[in-house]
Amino acid sequence: VQLQASGGGLVQGGGSLRLSCVASGTIFRINRMRWYRQAPGKAREMVASITMGGDPYYEDAAKGRFTISRDNAKNTVYLQMNSLKAEDTGVYYCNADQWVGSRLAEYWGQGTQVTVSS
Repeated sequence: VQLQASGGGLVQGGGSLRLSCVASGTIFRINRMRWYRQAPGKAREMVASITMGGDPYYEDAAKGRFTISRDNAKNTVYLQMNSLKAEDTGVYYCNADQWVGSRLAEYWGQGTQVTVSS
């Protein structure tokens, strides 16, 4: 499975961006999908996740500002980011997993850069 993320860019503080991530390849049924981010000099951290049924989960930094959603028919996950802050700057990665037989396989996208100017 390949994950292709897009939608990053340069935005002013307070602005919005919508990230997309499309899964392709040998897909049986994508289980949970997630967005992570990695700021310069920091460890990668999860931002939000969503179950196959559409139940979202947000880390504290994303609550109230970000919305994760998915379109199972398109094998796509989205991250709507509003009220962006300089500290949201980083590379955003999508992540997904699916059961392949008895093994839970995990996949990562290549990342998309988000830069928020203050």
